[in-house]
Amino acid sequence: MKIGNLDLGHLPLFLAPMEDVTYNSFRYMCKKYGADVLYTEFVSSEALIRNVRKSKEKMELYDFDRPVAIQIYGHNIDSMVYAAKVVEEFQPDFIDINFGCPMKKIIRHGAGAALLKDLPKMQNMAAEIVKAVSLPVTAKTRLGWDEKDKPIIEVAERLQDVGVVALAIHGRTREQLYSGAADWSLIAKVKENQRISIPVIGNGDLTSAQKAKQLYEQSGVDGLMIGRPAIGRPWIFREIKNYLDAGKLPEPVSVKEVVDNVKEQLQLNIKWKDNERNAILMMRRHFAKYFPGLPNFRELKIQLLRAETYQEVNMILDKISEIYFSEFIDYNNASLK
Repeated sequence: MKIGNLDLGHLPLFLAPMEDVTYNSFRYMCKKYGADVLYTEFVSSEALIRNVRKSKEKMELYDFDRPVAIQIYGHNIDSMVYAAKVVEEFQPDFIDINFGCPMKKIIRHGAGAALLKDLPKMQNMAAEIVKAVSLPVTAKTRLGWDEKDKPIIEVAERLQDVGVVALAIHGRTREQLYSGAADWSLIAKVKENQRISIPVIGNGDLTSAQKAKQLYEQSGVDGLMIGRPAIGRPWIFREIKNYLDAGKLPEPVSVKEVVDNVKEQLQLNIKWKDNERNAILMMRRHFAKYFPGLPNFRELKIQLLRAETYQEVNMILDKISEIYFSEFIDYNNASLK
């Protein structure tokens, strides 16, 4: 699979862009466990126009990131063109346009998945961005707005026609948010469309190595994009690769490996954020997902989510390692809610 001149090999695995999730330390862990392509958190075009410091910090890239994309979102075409030019200065490998975020705070401004209700504007926005930058431009979107409005085949054709070089598709509508099953049959129809020659990347419900293999074989996509299932489980990339390559089910992960991983991610976060308390608060979403299915874990989980210093977190992690030293976490059977 190629994005522009970037050769990503056969069936690359992508880490989906996620706000407050795909910051640098988490990207590092996913790369360590086999993610082929990383995305930063998505960035608001209007924030870049206002020169918001936090938004620019999201776009800081490291050597380990490569290949990497920066994703932008917005409703105003001129603002999006300006944002793309700013992003280009940070030298990602490609720029991605967010046409799929379903969250109300994005939708109410006419950005993200809201553009699925105005395909001419979506196409024009993509065309102007492609013309404005020298980097390859890709896009991420959904099947459509709701059950009665799924124009994904037209979307793919329109975006390809104006120079978008790859398309990631989340197999749900905006109305579904993240509930219900992702419909990969429509993703397959995009891939099978004789008019479509650009790579198609499938996203949604890639919750296990077995599911990844099943959905890949069902759709024939060129790449797989993993989002929420990677939170608290960066080794899902390793599991999927091993299963696709060797056909073997992944071994359960030991609690010790999980603890070591959390410690490494936390240390990197503190180092790169240069503020211990903020670095810990940022990781709480990950803490909540890292230890599914352990018996009698509720009290330790509460302690972990309330800890505010590195020393506190470290002590709790050591306690977890001591109590559950012989335990393994089988993510395929554990409750991941």
